[in-house]
Amino acid sequence: MSEKFFTILIMGVAGSGKTTIAKLLSKKINAFLIEADDYHSKKNIDKMSAGIPLNDNNRYDWLIKIKEEIDNRKNFQNLVVACSALKEKYRSILNIKEDNLIYLKITKRTAKTRIKNRKDHFMPDSLVDSQFAILEEPNVCITLEETLTPEEATLHLTSIIRNKIDCGK
Repeated sequence: MSEKFFTILIMGVAGSGKTTIAKLLSKKINAFLIEADDYHSKKNIDKMSAGIPLNDNNRYDWLIKIKEEIDNRKNFQNLVVACSALKEKYRSILNIKEDNLIYLKITKRTAKTRIKNRKDHFMPDSLVDSQFAILEEPNVCITLEETLTPEEATLHLTSIIRNKIDCGK
């Protein structure tokens, strides 16, 4: 019998903690981390750095690159994907089951504060409004509120994931 691997998508607006939680979770459950920001083209990074929001066309090639990475790895290792995936159609491109979707829900104010405090990241806090404007909150997912610390969120998610594995889902 072949081993079954899983792919977890951690999504949310910029500043929600996707990368922080994905790094902690991937270490805790021994999964490969796919950080979506690493797949942006220079053109997209330059556009965002200038405070210009990406549109669906800008995001399409980026999402396809992430999907290809997922497809190349999903049959031989567990994956944790940190990707904004703000719209349902973006999540559809990535093709990750809804019950493996984790939504990090935060307020606009928290997102702006966290982005202002970031060092060495291309996205300015001025783009937070555009992210919330296009955000389509998922209907079926695990939702984590901003009140949890990254460590608490990781512990909670680890428990959920281990329970799913133990139940054979």
